[in-house]
Amino acid sequence: MIGIFGGTFDPVHYGHLRSALEVKEIFGLTEIRLLPSAQPPHREQPAATALMRVRMLELAIKNQPGFVIDTRELDRAGQSYMVDTLESFRLEFPRQPLLLFIGSDAFKNLTTWHQWQQLFDYAHIVVMTRPGFKLQELDDYFTAKKANQIKELTQAPAGRLFFQPVTQLEISATAIREMIAEKHSPGFLLPEAVIEYIRQHALYEK
Repeated sequence: MIGIFGGTFDPVHYGHLRSALEVKEIFGLTEIRLLPSAQPPHREQPAATALMRVRMLELAIKNQPGFVIDTRELDRAGQSYMVDTLESFRLEFPRQPLLLFIGSDAFKNLTTWHQWQQLFDYAHIVVMTRPGFKLQELDDYFTAKKANQIKELTQAPAGRLFFQPVTQLEISATAIREMIAEKHSPGFLLPEAVIEYIRQHALYEK
């Protein structure tokens, strides 16, 4: 199984990295693809350039087996729609189960995503939740897709919905950018190599 873990990674921090590591282990993934988004339709544009965000990711995951940076959204012109991204993954991995990891906030807005129902044609969707998260009642569409055990995701390449608690560190990239702008140290929130890179390039400073 291959995991797809998207984000602006502006900058990448331990909240991203810890969640990615946990789901890689829980689901026994062959690899987890970290997918920096280019022009996310639902949020403001990243502050750092695409090249810088990829470089920070490279520094963060150095020596981490099974972590792969996937730049297909950055390499494609125009808006980044997840449905197009998943379609390209499916062409590359025709039979492998693909797991798209999203947060519970993203799941609440899933029905506003471009061609959202088609996402299930290409991948399973795994919602990463906080421990103790109470699942609201799902509508019939999602109830029909919900899997209760991980092994159900191995039995088909796509089409199921699964909820998985992970340790969600309360770290926000926005807060890190604000901290740096205010000349406060972001130490212990992201890898030291990434902090050094941010310093060298005077990223996020006022």
